[in-house]
Amino acid sequence: MVWQNTLYNAVMSLPIRIAPSLLACDFTRLGAEMARAEAAGAEWHHVDVMDGHFVPNLSIGLPVVESIKKVTKLPLDVHLMIEQPGEWAQRYADAGADILTFHYEACAANFEATLAQYKATGCRVGVSINGGTEPEPLRPYLDQIDMVLVMSIYAGFGGQKFMPECLGRIEKLRSWGFKGDIQVDGGITDETIGPCTKAGANVFVAGTYLFKADSMASAMGRLRAAAAAAQQPDNNATA
Repeated sequence: MVWQNTLYNAVMSLPIRIAPSLLACDFTRLGAEMARAEAAGAEWHHVDVMDGHFVPNLSIGLPVVESIKKVTKLPLDVHLMIEQPGEWAQRYADAGADILTFHYEACAANFEATLAQYKATGCRVGVSINGGTEPEPLRPYLDQIDMVLVMSIYAGFGGQKFMPECLGRIEKLRSWGFKGDIQVDGGITDETIGPCTKAGANVFVAGTYLFKADSMASAMGRLRAAAAAAQQPDNNATA
């Protein structure tokens, strides 16, 4: 993928953010696990909301989001893997979400109206594409989106293997001039974060890699080092 120098430089200067996925934590110690992630250097808490319909799994909902908001000063990065996401936008904003991400696939028939509902909440707005979805439908709306979440797995379960085809989707978004955040979720490790960063991503959701590590701080350090190395200038940019 050939980028303009100015775009490449702008993207490679975006801050790297790590958002540990609470889905992988010990739910019997949720507050302590959040504190552990913060001590390790997390910028955001990634909160997966699943309804058992859009994805074949259930996770936390409004009451938990309301509760965890009270015990953290970090932004809550709420990822809604639910049907009819427009109906829930304001409720999750009121519960304490700072970043609200919904799936394009859940509202393809009324995407423009759903996007407007999320913009009206005042939250930073993210739109996600699942592991098998190309980003072309989002192209006309990129100036209205704060973050694109490119799934590098199929949404619904943690612990899946990284899908390298997500890299081309990230590159497409950047080649179209998108300068907002690009988040990657699924299979993020110190081996996969570098290629994602080089493709143009700057926000990373890591679950198992962080919460199951012997030392979360050390694991976080490895992620940051690999991402920083990938941000160094190379021959990806052309005039």
